[in-house]
Amino acid sequence: MFSNAVKLFSINGFDIKVDPSWLIIASLITWSLSQQYFPEVWPDASTTTYWTMGLVGMIGFFASLLLHELGHSAVARNLGVPIKSITLFIFGGMAELGTEPTSARDEFWIALAGPVTSLALALGFWTLAQAAWLTASSAAFVEVASYLALINLVLALFNMMPAFPMDGGRVLRAYLWHRNGDVLAATQIAARSGTFFAYVLMGLGVLALFQGLYVTGMWQLMIGGFVLIAARSSYTSKLAQTVFEHKTVGALMARDPVTVGPDMTLSAFVNQIMLRHGVSFVPVLENNILLGHMDQSVLAGIDREHWANTRVGDVFVGLEEDTMVAPDMPVLELLDVISKTGHRKFMVVADHQLRGVITLADLT
Repeated sequence: MFSNAVKLFSINGFDIKVDPSWLIIASLITWSLSQQYFPEVWPDASTTTYWTMGLVGMIGFFASLLLHELGHSAVARNLGVPIKSITLFIFGGMAELGTEPTSARDEFWIALAGPVTSLALALGFWTLAQAAWLTASSAAFVEVASYLALINLVLALFNMMPAFPMDGGRVLRAYLWHRNGDVLAATQIAARSGTFFAYVLMGLGVLALFQGLYVTGMWQLMIGGFVLIAARSSYTSKLAQTVFEHKTVGALMARDPVTVGPDMTLSAFVNQIMLRHGVSFVPVLENNILLGHMDQSVLAGIDREHWANTRVGDVFVGLEEDTMVAPDMPVLELLDVISKTGHRKFMVVADHQLRGVITLADLT
């Protein structure tokens, strides 16, 4: 999901990554705290003090987000659910699960772990702020600790909204899954709640824009859009997992696909193969021996005036592991390959023989 994320360090075996988009929200939070929040709650301090408080508050906020996700991750690993990594990005943090929980009970405890961690942090920072105030410690320290207590409380409550795929939505799905025993139906209902919440949030964003609250409005629109996309994609992913479970590539591939020989010119290939049969990915065979494949990307690199004098055998793509799969590969594994590599079309090969072709469009 975060192809541009950079690994920073590891904590107890969890890789901590940061996506470049995180720099945007980190800068925005630092500016907002130093120029608006802290000057309002503690007037008459110096500009340097406010910027320092803003920077410390931003770091504390993202440290709290990281601990929130570590709460999810620790419980998930304890329940046998692998964690790929934890990534900080523009909308906060996300623990990427290696697989989905296999039971409603596991889903419930993994989802609840994050908000419980945030509540514990809120209580801890509030206690720290009160102790600092009672001992007449630095007012700046008291205000930063109070802010972190408040933001962790907000983080816990916001995440417990019953809107999938937020934590509260996952708790809702776990409850419905446990009650009905149907994880797909539970995901569908929870995703609908997420969609409804997203539209409400975006509606509030539009209202805020009309009231002149441009930053607040844009932020609500962005978060609402993210929740909407995430809710829909989560249901689609679970639907695919249910539909394709126990299915293999061999069961769904297109058998006896259209092929081309190496002696055909590119002009003939386009007219007689691609246009006539409506295909854009064609295996290249000679005497039933698989040589490679042709696709639109090959043609795009050759000037049209040269097509009549250029043979398929001069330009085809040779055999590559990235474009070949075995017929016994599980379809869910193929979907994972598609997600990781971006390849959408594959030749199905067994014993060095072409068995068929399978594409993302076929699966869709």
